[in-house]
Amino acid sequence: MSITEHAVVSPEEWKAARLAFLEREKAFTRERDELSAARRELPWTEITTDYRFDTPHGEVSLTDLFGENTQLLLYHFMMGPDWTEGCPSCSFWADNYDGTIVHLAHRDTAFAAVSRTSVENIEAYRERMGWDFPWVSSLNSSFNFDLGVSFTPEQIASGEPLYNYGTQVFGGEEAPGLSTFIRDDDGRIFLTYQTFSRGLDMLNGTYHHLDLMPKGRDEDDLEWSMQWLHRHDAYPQ
Repeated sequence: MSITEHAVVSPEEWKAARLAFLEREKAFTRERDELSAARRELPWTEITTDYRFDTPHGEVSLTDLFGENTQLLLYHFMMGPDWTEGCPSCSFWADNYDGTIVHLAHRDTAFAAVSRTSVENIEAYRERMGWDFPWVSSLNSSFNFDLGVSFTPEQIASGEPLYNYGTQVFGGEEAPGLSTFIRDDDGRIFLTYQTFSRGLDMLNGTYHHLDLMPKGRDEDDLEWSMQWLHRHDAYPQ
């Protein structure tokens, strides 16, 4: 519907329509709270592999990524071994992260991004984009493959739906995702939750802001949803 075709009503009618919709929003909020509570009740699985990651300051373990916290939120950033730039979509998401680090830490949660590329590639791209959040390399480990966000050439060629718990065909070597972990008093680490694909929407503040606007995300007429997207330093002037 174009702007000129949209319904325009009196202030009284506008308020009545808004109040009616508010009931739907409240019901959605309650259902979302219930879903979040159910998510926290999901079973965990222990991580027994001693994963190692590369950083500019040397090798670190998965345990090290927690710092002083017992919880870890890890974003799987699409950046393959020979990529000189990170995925534009993951970069769009990453623009949200720096401001959250201090707040997450005050709720016992560490944050890091991880990519299957070299430290040099990560640091060059980080400097270009102006980001400060922790970002480590899993290039020399099986971590990305084990966590379901990297795929071998043979897996890709098979055409099998391997992404998002075997429900989607991704078609590329790297895919985005989010994994959450908790560490107990004995130092054991458990994978508590993962989400992929549209489940990552919750991390993107820009999309949530656009969802409030009359045009929404304004992507319906595009060939694919994020065709409009550029890295934040590459939009046409």
